[in-house]
Amino acid sequence: MIPAKIDSNPISTKREKSMEYVVDWFEQHMQSLYTLGYFYLSNQHQLEELFYQSMIQVHKELPRFKHDTSFEMWVTSLFIQHCRTFSHNRANQAVVDKEPRPDLLTALDHLKEDEREGLLLTYVKGFSQEEAAHILRVSVNQIKELLYSGIRSLRKQMGIGETFHGCTEYHKNYIDYLERTMERPKRVDFEVHIYHCEKCQEDLSTFQDARLSLLDHTDRLQDLHVPSGLMENVKERLLEEENIRRQRNEKRKKWGLVFASVFAALMSIGFFTGVYSNLYYTWTEEDEQLRAFLQQDLGERVTLEAESEGVSVKIKGVVADDVQTLVFYEIIDSNEDNQYFMNYNDGVFVGNENEIMNRDTYPKYYPPDLESDINNQEKNVYQGKISLLPLKTDEGTVELKITKLMQLIRDSSESNEYWPYGNNQYKTGEWSFEIPVTKQPSTEFALKAETEIEGIPVRFEKLIVAPTTTTLQYSVSRTQIEKRIEFLTFRNLEVNNQIVKADMFGSMPTNSQPDMNWYSFQAQFDTHLGEKPKEVSVQFESAYLTYEDQKTIALDVTQEYPQTFEYAGSSISIDKVEVGVPTTIVISDHEIENRAYESLHINIVGEDESLPNSMNMETEGVIVDKNGVIYDMNNTPFNYEEIEQPRHFITVQTLRLENSNMVPKRLDIFGYNTTKYLNDIVTMELE
Repeated sequence: MIPAKIDSNPISTKREKSMEYVVDWFEQHMQSLYTLGYFYLSNQHQLEELFYQSMIQVHKELPRFKHDTSFEMWVTSLFIQHCRTFSHNRANQAVVDKEPRPDLLTALDHLKEDEREGLLLTYVKGFSQEEAAHILRVSVNQIKELLYSGIRSLRKQMGIGETFHGCTEYHKNYIDYLERTMERPKRVDFEVHIYHCEKCQEDLSTFQDARLSLLDHTDRLQDLHVPSGLMENVKERLLEEENIRRQRNEKRKKWGLVFASVFAALMSIGFFTGVYSNLYYTWTEEDEQLRAFLQQDLGERVTLEAESEGVSVKIKGVVADDVQTLVFYEIIDSNEDNQYFMNYNDGVFVGNENEIMNRDTYPKYYPPDLESDINNQEKNVYQGKISLLPLKTDEGTVELKITKLMQLIRDSSESNEYWPYGNNQYKTGEWSFEIPVTKQPSTEFALKAETEIEGIPVRFEKLIVAPTTTTLQYSVSRTQIEKRIEFLTFRNLEVNNQIVKADMFGSMPTNSQPDMNWYSFQAQFDTHLGEKPKEVSVQFESAYLTYEDQKTIALDVTQEYPQTFEYAGSSISIDKVEVGVPTTIVISDHEIENRAYESLHINIVGEDESLPNSMNMETEGVIVDKNGVIYDMNNTPFNYEEIEQPRHFITVQTLRLENSNMVPKRLDIFGYNTTKYLNDIVTMELE
């Protein structure tokens, strides 16, 4: 039996909230989790997907982890949920596993779900009855009943015996007796009865046979070989997802969002929210963006100032909600004609961040404002804003510490399309502030709407209107195994006939995923500060999809290459298969027109059915716009943000099996990704 290791260390440090911590933990517990997953699935690709999805969810759910149970029990509970989903999909899919499942596993497949899980948690994972009961959210008595009924059903499925012929009143004692948890007086009475009752002896014996078959099979699986490439493939996919997130953040730093739409919306409705405050702030507040919030009574004016090394920093206003804390500032260089701005986490930090701020989210990035009148009138004055984390409570004092300001250099030879603000010159000093902040409330509206994108159900659940942003919460169905939506982007949101622009970087998963059949996201839009939403509609921009389409291509190192094969309506070339250290395989497809896929999910299998210990992948590709214009990512300079409906097609993939002279036997393709651009508009009812 695989012993359960109780891991009760609290998850508190920054590192322990990172994906790195999750990966390390899964690697340490890989053998036991792989064995548990093997009882549900035997298809290696599904097992890889099982670990990938489980690690993603554990990372997202970390902020919700409560220390009333061990971390291992908590992770196992999430892992079991994914096992259920994949097991159901395996049972329903048309393509069956190539390797037949052992008789015991087949017998387990026919048990009721709660019976099977009770047996697996207790006899495979090694949890106590109390721990198994906690994971399955049942009582200890119920877990005993599940173990009894599960072994009885398993006994029947294995052909050991159809029914029990012994005394019914003693059936409930079988589990406690065999587990040696029965109190001594009761155990003595039971043994006396068994000694004199031949039918109960037979029942107990066959009951024990079924239980031992499960334990023996588990013991044999202790040395079950975990494919060496499984964890590497999972980590590679996690790294790819992290790279995508980083690229989005880099795009924020390159271009950011223009605040003009927010200002226009605020000014268009400002008069109706109070003539006096409107006129007052029009006369007294020169920062247009801050003025718009103040005129709506959504922010606080602050007068704080600190000077260091001839540079004065003034804090002028604060707007706070559940999404972020916006701080408006002005920086004046008294000695020279220099403009400086703040860059969060680059010499700008909150001293009491851990105490007062919610660290479950990330601050938004606002690029320097190069268009405002005030920033173009004076060469030594700059007005801007910086986003900090939201407060945990309704009120608090933010201890803002500044040790470095970034210099804004216009028309510099060091500027480029990605960073048009100069060559990273700084002004060092010490500026400290204690900023009183009051968090403004957000308003949530329940939505009632559902649609289908590429045949996949999408439901809209919540509209959150906050002073600094508007959030649309929606969920995507994950019940289809052959196709799924990874994420959606939106063009705009229309509220009461007013257009609210979407965040150009799309939507992000929510921290909470309460329903395993639905995956929840939140999409960010500009601020809506009009009347209470009555009519709401959203226009889609694109969907990024994964298609499960398995194909196996035999490889023969004795043959000459290139050779071609057909997949997803395209002719793909295997340009090279070269055995060595490393073993190298190159595949290509330069025909872009009408190509169904943008990138492939690939693995290599050796002659002995082994997977590579480590596989590096290098890619070449092109960007194709709406009109079919091709942009070479390596040779042609272009501005990605200006390309209309861009799609990224991989044209060449070079697979290198590092530190291995493995002779490749076949190429397995599991599926592919593609982007579909949309024009769908969905109108939603507010509940």
